[in-house]
Amino acid sequence: MSENDAALRTVARNVRAARVRAGLSLEELGRRAGVSKGALAALEKAQGNPNLATLVRLADTLGIPVPALMQGPPEERTVRVATAEDVAPLWTGEHGGEARLMLVTPGPAPVEVWRWRLHPGEAYPSHPHQAGVIETISVTAGEMTLVVDGAEHTVAAGQTATFDGDSPHTYRGSGTGPCDFIMTVHLPPGPA
Repeated sequence: MSENDAALRTVARNVRAARVRAGLSLEELGRRAGVSKGALAALEKAQGNPNLATLVRLADTLGIPVPALMQGPPEERTVRVATAEDVAPLWTGEHGGEARLMLVTPGPAPVEVWRWRLHPGEAYPSHPHQAGVIETISVTAGEMTLVVDGAEHTVAAGQTATFDGDSPHTYRGSGTGPCDFIMTVHLPPGPA
């Protein structure tokens, strides 16, 4: 079994378990998340290839972080070291850009750590997240344009921006070369 097949089976198992815990039918989860019932049924059977936007909508609808859909049983190690080569991209751009979810911190208010690369002209429009989500972007190389609720903000190497993730937002590569940035997504505490 390939690494992608194993990852898809993990996502399938976690989506179904979260849907059942939430007391939602396939049809109701699909309606709330804007995902067709057929696509959701296929996903729960570990078929298809869900994109990042679909996973974000499902996680937000279920009130859980995206990594909760992608993680297997907790590891017994207390230190986890992840390299970009160990983590498959969840988004790839038309010019070779990519986004990788490197890790998520455990606890009642998890933090997702993402590694992004955008080439000039590439853009990723994100759906608004649940209330209470805060995003932080730290550009390590190049320049990007961050669009939050229609307002454009240039963020260059050595700069950091933060914003409420419950507004429509887009990350866009600008400048003359690739833009590399680390994004953290601070999630609100889940139900106790």
